[in-house]
Amino acid sequence: MSVGVIMLVHAALDRAEQVVRHWVAGGCPVVVHVDKAVSQAEFTAFRGRLSDLPEVSFSARRKCHWGTWSLVGATQTAAEQILREHPQVEHIFLASGSCLPLRPVRDLCAYLKARPKIDFIESATTQDVPWTIGGLDAERFTLRFPFSWKHQRKLFDGYVRLQRRIRFKRKIPTGLQPHMGSQWWCLTRSTLSAILNDPMRQTYDRYFKRVWIPDESYFQTLARIHSERIESRSLTLSKFDFQGKPHIFYDDHLQLLRRSDYFVARKIWPQANILYDTFLQKNEGTVPQTEPAPAKIDRIFAKAVERRVRGRNGLYMQGRFPHAGVEGAMTAAPYSVFCGFNDVFEGFLDWLPRATPVRVHGHLFARDKVHFAGGEPSFTGALSDSAAVRDYAPRDFLTSLIWNTRGERQCFQFGPADVQDLNWKLALDPNAQISVISGAWAVPLFHSTRPFAEVRVEAARLQRVENKFLEILKTPYVKAKVRAWALADFIEAPMDALQDIVDEMGQKPPRRLTEVPKMVDLTGFGQFLQSLKNEVMHPYLMGDFPLSSVEAAPVPEPRRPYLVR
Repeated sequence: MSVGVIMLVHAALDRAEQVVRHWVAGGCPVVVHVDKAVSQAEFTAFRGRLSDLPEVSFSARRKCHWGTWSLVGATQTAAEQILREHPQVEHIFLASGSCLPLRPVRDLCAYLKARPKIDFIESATTQDVPWTIGGLDAERFTLRFPFSWKHQRKLFDGYVRLQRRIRFKRKIPTGLQPHMGSQWWCLTRSTLSAILNDPMRQTYDRYFKRVWIPDESYFQTLARIHSERIESRSLTLSKFDFQGKPHIFYDDHLQLLRRSDYFVARKIWPQANILYDTFLQKNEGTVPQTEPAPAKIDRIFAKAVERRVRGRNGLYMQGRFPHAGVEGAMTAAPYSVFCGFNDVFEGFLDWLPRATPVRVHGHLFARDKVHFAGGEPSFTGALSDSAAVRDYAPRDFLTSLIWNTRGERQCFQFGPADVQDLNWKLALDPNAQISVISGAWAVPLFHSTRPFAEVRVEAARLQRVENKFLEILKTPYVKAKVRAWALADFIEAPMDALQDIVDEMGQKPPRRLTEVPKMVDLTGFGQFLQSLKNEVMHPYLMGDFPLSSVEAAPVPEPRRPYLVR
């Protein structure tokens, strides 16, 4: 029983030489195909260094391009040569120059000897698996692809659009059901010989020459015709990211590769000295016949893909832009937004830090400047109180503030008089706890000394702004934790509302409030609201306030200032 190796090499010839010697030392003959893109001088030197190994031969060179027939052609040539030169070989293992054996070669030979009639080749139809990236799954078998995707991208895309427009569809050869899978397989001699000697080979070759990425479908399809038994899996560990690009293994993946129990891994960084030194060392010990175990590391790769796609909450990466919505939560930690509380309570900004250990800011999105806690001109992370700097990127401002203060909960005030650019971002952030007393913005207007005509106009404007914010908070897309009260409902039981808010902020252990901040004087507020109604401004966000002596309430005369106290 013997295993032969086909190795496709296009770079890092020094590493390829090490691996070739490792295969030969394990008793495996090797046929090497060196890409014609490698200079003749490099190829000659590489071949000369391996001239002391009679088990190594070189197949005819051709220039290979990713996703084209050239890779299949190079594999066919090398396969024919290894079958012709090494009649004792019963399994043929396809590898690349960046592949690295992870287990002793004799372990692979023993494993295959125990399974003499099994072909290890990943093979599945496009309907069965969502592997393809870029929208070309079944179309790769029904359209023509004469151009290289990497080197002739405009021609490639244009020709695909043209075929779609004219509804062109290739005829698949009779009896052929296209399959896909990993390029790296291990076939029995009988199956590989049957594929190469198939009487329909010219027809199949002609068809697959215009299939996209045929190296992942040619052998995978024809093995289904000629194999006695297929194990639809590869013995080579090869992982891909969300863009369909192969993961590269580095020195710090050593323990991960050991746990995988795979026979070979691809793709190894050429400078990974620890990996090459570890796995290519001579090992004479007894090796258990363990099965490759992808489940051991699939979870790790799944997390890596998620981290690559979504990143960490509250951090942004250039590589994920401009794909909006893939960055996960906007912020790194929970925070609280209070709308209207400092309008209803006197000294609310001083009371809240006493009730719970949080950092309490004023209106971070006020139009004049950023009101940091304590009135500081700058905050952790060199955040400035400049409104212009904040408004240049308001989302990034809040993201940075929460990230820079991880471990300390941040709270800030927000209202309809503030900059509203971040409303949707706040609503969609699962870390946000938003508490709203709707209509509370009217309390400062009630106590102001501005002319009533200005008060009415300002009240109408603030109500429109807050209503839009509340409509956002009522949509089914909201991920923030939202609590909202009408002003009239809130003042009936402020202690219960504040207790619920403090409890939701995660106070450990739960702490029962013994005091609440003093509420502002609302005597006559109902009459103030009625006056606004009388002046054609309907204040509906505050709820129903009782009116005392409404008939006696002063009604402002046109064009005369009315002072509300």
